Amino acid sequence: MSNKKTALLDAMEYGVDARYDSQEGKQKDARALMEARTLRMAKLSQQDVLRAKLMQLKLQMDEYLSSSGDSKEYQFTSFLHSYIDTIYDKQQEFALDIDITPVSLSQILNNHREPKEEFFKKLMIHSERVFKAIKGFHKQSWYMIYYRDKINETMAHQDEWKPELEKKIKFPAFS
Repeated sequence: MSNKKTALLDAMEYGVDARYDSQEGKQKDARALMEARTLRMAKLSQQDVLRAKLMQLKLQMDEYLSSSGDSKEYQFTSFLHSYIDTIYDKQQEFALDIDITPVSLSQILNNHREPKEEFFKKLMIHSERVFKAIKGFHKQSWYMIYYRDKINETMAHQDEWKPELEKKIKFPAFS
């Protein structure tokens, strides 16, 4: 890639026009843009910031569910971490609000314990209220993400479980 294209892509990343004659003019406009953004962000209420973070999380969840790629990561716990961190200062507060022990929540978040159906139901009720102002959030998204993770994990490890199970299965003879 040419230096000019690289410079243009770098400038686009920072939201600054790359057609400047001098580095000084570019930096001046970059500072002005950053100051304007900072000023605008400072005027946002806590409620607006929370709403924006929740919208971002919803869009990330929707994107994950609509993508066709198989992820080797546990997205459920990543999204759950983000959800809790967006709303609460401490995970313990969330655990108390949905009536589970902080230890149980920690084990779920760290993939040491599978969430039970009751946990999903409580999470659905909680997120239904929290996402009320965010249009298009589907409370079943939590289930869908969790089970997509399980499918991806199972398929990623089929070389480990499939040979042993194939020995136990009888197949009819086809002519």
